[in-house]
Amino acid sequence: MSSQQQFFTITASSIYYIQAEMSMPIRHAWKMISRDHSNVFGELPLQGEDAAVVVRYAEPGDGCPEWPEAFCLRFNGRVTGQQPTLHIVGRDELGIVYGLLYYSRTILGVDPFWYWAELRPAKRELITLPAVDYVSVQPKVRYRGWFVNDEVCLIGWKEEYPPTEEVWQPVFEALLRCGGNMVIPGTDLPRSGIHHKLATEMGLWVTHHHAEPLGAEMFLRAYPGKQASYSEHPNLFERLWRDAIEKQQHDRIVWVLSFRGQGDKPFWEDDPAFDTPAKRGALITSVVAKQYDMVREYVADPVCCMAMYGEIAELYKAGHIEVPEDIIKIWADNGYGKMVSRRHGNLNLRVRALPNREDKGKHGVYYHVTFHDLQASNHLTMFPGRPEFIAQELQKSFHCGASEYLLVNCGNILPHLYTLDLTAQLWQAGMTDVEKHLYKFIGRQYSFQQAQIAELYRQYADCTIAYGPNEDDRAGDEFYHHPARQIMGHWLQGRSDSDHRLIWAAGERPFVEQVRWFKEKAAAAETGWARLREQGVVVTKLLSEEEGKRLQVQLLVQIELHLSGCRGLIAICRAYEAYLAGLYPQAFVHASQAVWSYTNGLHALREAEQGQWAHFYRADWLTNIANTIEHADTVRKYLRILGDSPDMFLWYKEYLMPETEKYIYLENTHRNPLTDDELARRLEKKFASLVDGLEVSWK
Repeated sequence: MSSQQQFFTITASSIYYIQAEMSMPIRHAWKMISRDHSNVFGELPLQGEDAAVVVRYAEPGDGCPEWPEAFCLRFNGRVTGQQPTLHIVGRDELGIVYGLLYYSRTILGVDPFWYWAELRPAKRELITLPAVDYVSVQPKVRYRGWFVNDEVCLIGWKEEYPPTEEVWQPVFEALLRCGGNMVIPGTDLPRSGIHHKLATEMGLWVTHHHAEPLGAEMFLRAYPGKQASYSEHPNLFERLWRDAIEKQQHDRIVWVLSFRGQGDKPFWEDDPAFDTPAKRGALITSVVAKQYDMVREYVADPVCCMAMYGEIAELYKAGHIEVPEDIIKIWADNGYGKMVSRRHGNLNLRVRALPNREDKGKHGVYYHVTFHDLQASNHLTMFPGRPEFIAQELQKSFHCGASEYLLVNCGNILPHLYTLDLTAQLWQAGMTDVEKHLYKFIGRQYSFQQAQIAELYRQYADCTIAYGPNEDDRAGDEFYHHPARQIMGHWLQGRSDSDHRLIWAAGERPFVEQVRWFKEKAAAAETGWARLREQGVVVTKLLSEEEGKRLQVQLLVQIELHLSGCRGLIAICRAYEAYLAGLYPQAFVHASQAVWSYTNGLHALREAEQGQWAHFYRADWLTNIANTIEHADTVRKYLRILGDSPDMFLWYKEYLMPETEKYIYLENTHRNPLTDDELARRLEKKFASLVDGLEVSWK
């Protein structure tokens, strides 16, 4: 390229020519580019044939790769003294979409998570860059995307239900900007919602939950009162499947073939006639074959997959299920990032969940960077393990041949931007330098203190509770809440036997020892979280107001959820110990401390709900911090009834009333007992000043 011909300039008045037909996916992509151009230059883009940017399908001689979704940027018409024309060339419809979004990212400077990170592109009067051609690199994974699962925050964010385009459009846009092409748009949402339609309109392949094969309606919803038995009602099941196929036959669909029971459980729990692995495997094999044949009646060369999940993986590995070779077999991690079978209650077999070398055909992965399991999962907070672990597990999966498909459980998006960005890098390149990726991720969002912010992210995983012997046994936010509520319920039911619901973590031991185990785990982690929060607050004060808010919304709120959760769990365990010792006033104070600590976590969510995030966390129905607070408040009220009833004045008289008044006051002058909070605060100070060992569990 000669020196006179090496630069390309784009300005507010530059003209775009969309030569390709304005299909719905291209129309949506153009809306994104129009908004991006306007955000950068302050004016909507112009359209016309005398254009600086031409958008079109590939032609012979373009050198655009032959693989699906490929694109390239070509600078044509380089004549001395003349501005070259940028041609954004796509092999197919999605190729054009990705080409436009590559232009947005690399030339207009729009971040893939611009909306979720509140990261507006820099204002410019003109952009000048070398006119160097670009050819896209084929992604490592053919079908790659997100499962928007356990998405209660997205559901409750706005008043409308099911969520409208206002909620879904930023989700699908971010996925496309990350190079994704596939989505499960939500979990068991009303079919009247826009989620499926909008996803297909934006060019995404839609796939299905493994409990809803072919995207069909649940049997018991369609036929309430009937037994959900395929052997008894094959025609009814097949009618639902056919209806789903007919409705979606013209969309981009990765068809899920499967057969599980209603409510995402083994079908034989409702159909006990299938009482052997051979019988169960034979039925699944026949049903999948039937579904496969039905899809091929309507769709030429359909893309089909089957989830090797739970009992299906066990039956398949035991040789009881046969799967046609061109069906993609999907292997799942355990919810904590490890490619082994997931824990069910207290059963944790950890069977390897990857194809064997002799297992031919196509394979893929369903992977969790967020999870909900009523035990120790991360729902409101980031993946609790090290990012190197995520990279290691996915790279190992690709090495085993599971690279045709990668579906990442993305939850509510906002708390998981870092890990979603990391997995996008992995599905694109197949590998990554985790340290370099972290610095690039931080560098995109913060102008200063980048090393310090990177260190906060780096230390995050080191602070999480290691509750078991395995590298993936790391606790997320639910660890502080579901077990705590189980402890409080077991306690108030008057039970002292081992709580079987806690065996997965604390082992099968007396209840008091289970409680002590949780207290010790939380106490060991509290100092690290407190130190990390202090570091985060210091860094935030050194940032601009905008970037400080970004760090709070993306990271500090999560640190506070861990710290407040640790302290709340410690306090409720101490309350139980004091209760067993007969120290009801001290137990009452500890239970009150649990209320206050958990409330700090709720306040952190409220503080993060600024601007566009107003009400984002109001539907916290899964971790459910408010529910934990109510449990702890019930415990302290119970304790006060035990020791301060009936007039709620005994503890005041014993511990707080001046000695000069204690024996001469008149009952009718003390009719307004202290509130629980006020009494607990004053007792807390009183007990903290004692040195005679009155409260055995105080420290």
